[in-house]
This record gives sequence, structure tokens and C-alpha cells, in this order.
Amino acid sequence: MSQTSLYDQAYQLEKALRDSEEFTTLSSLYDRVNADAEANQLFADFRNIQMTLQQKQMQGEEISEQEMMDAQTKMMNVQQNELIMELMQEEQRMHQLVTEVTKIIMKPLEELYAPMVNENEVQ
Repeated sequence: MSQTSLYDQAYQLEKALRDSEEFTTLSSLYDRVNADAEANQLFADFRNIQMTLQQKQMQGEEISEQEMMDAQTKMMNVQQNELIMELMQEEQRMHQLVTEVTKIIMKPLEELYAPMVNENEVQ
């Protein structure tokens, strides 16, 4: 199989993902959250604090108790919004689907390197 053919199949996979029920539902929910001013603001605030905390964690910075309390408060507010909770559940479904597809795609490489890993474990 040529490299071009592999890219063609990747673009077919992209199209299949865009046409999937999971993506269509996620996209629709995302549009609904964006159209709802309160939900949109809650969701944006939650995402911002989530990204800030992740960034600090990745940089090895300490997360303050106040930041943790703010994150918990925002999470409680988000959990009270049905529309956002639906969106987050659908995001989780989409993430699971992409993870499973990635495992399938990576299987040949895992099989290729498995003997090397097993040899190192025996030594």
C-alpha cells in the first residue's frame, strides 16, 4: 500500500468520524451550549480553569488551595446544568470512540515491537 493510499484512507476515516452519530450528536450539543448564554459562560469558565490547572500541573507548578476550591465550585455549577452535562457525556463517548480507533490503528506497531518488549522483560 502506498503512502498516498494510506492518507486517502485516513481522510476516509475522518469523513466517517464526521458522519458518525457520536460526532453529529456532539456537534449539535456543542451548538446548543454555545447558543445558551448561561451554559456557554459556565462551560467557558470551567474549561478555562481546567486548562489553567493542567498547564500548571504540566509545568510542575503547585496548585493552590484557592484554585482547587474555585475548580470544585465551577464543577458543581456545571453539574447543575443539564445541557452541559449532556455535552460532557457525549464528549466522553467521542473520546472513547477515538481511543478505540487509535488502538486499532496502532495494533501493527504494537505487534511489531512486542517481541522486543518481551525480550527485555525476560533479561
